[in-house]
Amino acid sequence: MTAIPTLFKEVFLLKPELHKDTRGSFMEVYKQKAFAKLIGRKIEFCQDNYTTSKKGVLRGLHYQLPPFSQSKLVSVLRGTVIDVVVDIRKGSPTFGRHFIQELSAENQLQLFVPRGFAHGYITLSEDSIFMYKVDNYYQPDSEVSIAPDSPDLGIDWKLPKSEWIRSEKDQKHPRLSEANLFDYKQDLYA
Repeated sequence: MTAIPTLFKEVFLLKPELHKDTRGSFMEVYKQKAFAKLIGRKIEFCQDNYTTSKKGVLRGLHYQLPPFSQSKLVSVLRGTVIDVVVDIRKGSPTFGRHFIQELSAENQLQLFVPRGFAHGYITLSEDSIFMYKVDNYYQPDSEVSIAPDSPDLGIDWKLPKSEWIRSEKDQKHPRLSEANLFDYKQDLYA
């Protein structure tokens, strides 16, 4: 597995090593020791989540507040998505900036989203399967979100808003400037 740096020093793209032969292919998608060495921290994932979506489904921008904040390791098993990570740590030198990456079954990239970052994605293919590991359990009372069309973010979701398909809940998120955020100095892994 190879780590590829991104805009944020805490966020990594990961490229698993693919082995192909006449039978098909094999790759290790997660190995705890190798992952910890790549990101410089041991992460103990406790839950895997799996979603299916049709084209235009936009999920996010989601996160959980401490002490229930989550790191995520995301990948696409079928189809293509535009994946977005936003730094939501007040006082951070990169606060409010975002990183966009196309993830697909074809490119087999994974994205590590640490605590202190909001996460969302939009599906570009007619049928997609998105999978992600989290290092803390879902806590509904701790869940917070930011509007994906927040003008203070300026994210290009690659599909016009008229084509977005969002849950009722995801249509009611505040702008970044109105959201409940993290403190940059806070140790989110304590």
